[in-house]
Amino acid sequence: MIDYSALRVLLAVVQSGSFEKAAAAMSVTPSAVSQRIKQLEERVGAALVVRGSPCVATAKGEKLCRHMENVGMLEHDLFEGLPSLADKDNPRQRVTIRIATNADSLGTWFLEAMSEFSKSSSYLLNISVDDEDYTGDWLQQGKVVAAVSSSERPISGCRRFPLGALRYHATASPQFIARHFADGVTPEALADAPTLTFSQKDRLQLQWVRRTLGADVNLPTHWLPSTQSFLDATLMGMAWGMNPAFLARDHLSAGRLVELIPDTSLEIPLYWHINRLAADRLAKLTSTIVDVARRSLAQAE
Repeated sequence: MIDYSALRVLLAVVQSGSFEKAAAAMSVTPSAVSQRIKQLEERVGAALVVRGSPCVATAKGEKLCRHMENVGMLEHDLFEGLPSLADKDNPRQRVTIRIATNADSLGTWFLEAMSEFSKSSSYLLNISVDDEDYTGDWLQQGKVVAAVSSSERPISGCRRFPLGALRYHATASPQFIARHFADGVTPEALADAPTLTFSQKDRLQLQWVRRTLGADVNLPTHWLPSTQSFLDATLMGMAWGMNPAFLARDHLSAGRLVELIPDTSLEIPLYWHINRLAADRLAKLTSTIVDVARRSLAQAE
């Protein structure tokens, strides 16, 4: 039989990052927390927590934590309908939902959806960030219960909802354009003009060049892992970059930014994938995500 009280202790340690914080949250002593974790590890026959600052779960510990988060969602719904079943002497732990999204969604429309959802829900949110081509992997690996992804391909065991497309403009400051592209935006000019790249997973600049000019160019790049800093660096003339239309729109209208080649935006379709077992319980989350996305993202004609 599964010792759910011990699993709750494990989840508290992993979420808080320390035995002391978990003990305070559960109104017990740190030694009691340590003893429960030790007993659980002996029963499982493997380490579940890497002790450190912070404490983190091992692969087996992560699996148990994800199970407890699913149990927490089930209990949340059960107690909503049957509040008399709740233990009044032991306040319920708030349930945390783990979600993955891409940085540009988080920096534009996604936070509005999370804010709307949190105002009508007691769930807490743990949002992880990765490239939109890779967030689906987090879901497949069981690290999150839902993800914003560019993958149109259905993920096994999940439901998929189209959201629209995140539109990007290849932009630079007027001074940067005059300095680097006085004779036009050509493969040769792009091979000399610095661009901005979010991370090694970021392919947007290369995609835009290939689609617009039909060429593969070795782009000199500054590495800058921040959506807002991308925009700021472009405005300051540091480089050219692929900026979300949501953020670049006012600067383009005011002339502070210029498209490298007019009317050559790049659209990245996005999808909401959610674990099928949690989909019904989190229907409000899905409807909020879809509503905000369809107001904010480019939609097919």
